[in-house]
Amino acid sequence: MRQYLPDPLVAQRYKVHATTLFRWDQNAQLGFPKPIRINGRKYREVASLDAWDQQRAGGQPAATPARGRR
Repeated sequence: MRQYLPDPLVAQRYKVHATTLFRWDQNAQLGFPKPIRINGRKYREVASLDAWDQQRAGGQPAATPARGRR
């Protein structure tokens, strides 16, 4: 059975603001797991988040989330 986290908990998981998740969604190079919508709310699959974490920890090429404005 697939498990999903709502975006507020995803933001807590990564210690970022909810707006950051929106920005990560806009950055295709980052490869952040796309949300699904259930009753108008965004959820992300836990297995996809874990895989994204593993990819970034394993030194796979991936864009670094931007911090602040340039």
